[in-house]
Amino acid sequence: MAATKTKRDADPESKSSLTTWVARISALFLFFSLCSVLDGIKSRWYVFDPTSLHELAQAAIAHAPAPDDTAFMVDYIIKNLTSTYPSTQIALNHDTSEWVFNNAGGAMGAMYIIHASITEYLIVFGTPIGTEGHSGIHTADDYFNILVGEQWAFSPPNLQMERYPAGSVHHLPRGQVKQYKMHEGCFALEYARGWIPLMLPFGFADSLSSTLDYKTLYHTVRVTGREIIRNLLIFKI
Repeated sequence: MAATKTKRDADPESKSSLTTWVARISALFLFFSLCSVLDGIKSRWYVFDPTSLHELAQAAIAHAPAPDDTAFMVDYIIKNLTSTYPSTQIALNHDTSEWVFNNAGGAMGAMYIIHASITEYLIVFGTPIGTEGHSGIHTADDYFNILVGEQWAFSPPNLQMERYPAGSVHHLPRGQVKQYKMHEGCFALEYARGWIPLMLPFGFADSLSSTLDYKTLYHTVRVTGREIIRNLLIFKI
């Protein structure tokens, strides 16, 4: 009788545990299903076009008074984007003095965030002294439009070096990784389209685990968050 009573007392606990696990698995299934649906329709929230941005980068290079006049190219790009896209469609950061350091994947440079939203970002990234590192593996397609200098890249099993001079575009598809190098005086208009918040841990990891440059991390979070919120306020996802 005592053994039977103990077994009966344990049954409600077993049922409760089973119910909990079923609920967890169901929630996980629903979460991944929602992610799959959103991933399939994310393109409807894109505003920029890789081809148009590449043409804009080439135009900025062609109009620059000198091939290394990065400041002129940045101003040219901002003025063109401002005249092309209304402020009701997309929010842009017009403060061209708002550059911050960026450490990611072992590479270091500086970036100016032109646009940041949930599904897109557009920045100018580069360094006058050169850098190299790991591209990271991302949930977005990344397009490096080289404005000044030259970028090299490498991805096995292809053992040949890829070269991207000024005026070219280096496309890193979602999920792929490369080693890359930006030579002295290399700057690029970088455009990413996909799930941008999932790229942020890569951008923050070096500051948290290596450089401990919390001041730069603060400004990166501040500017990125501000621009994402500005775009959400006009319903740009």
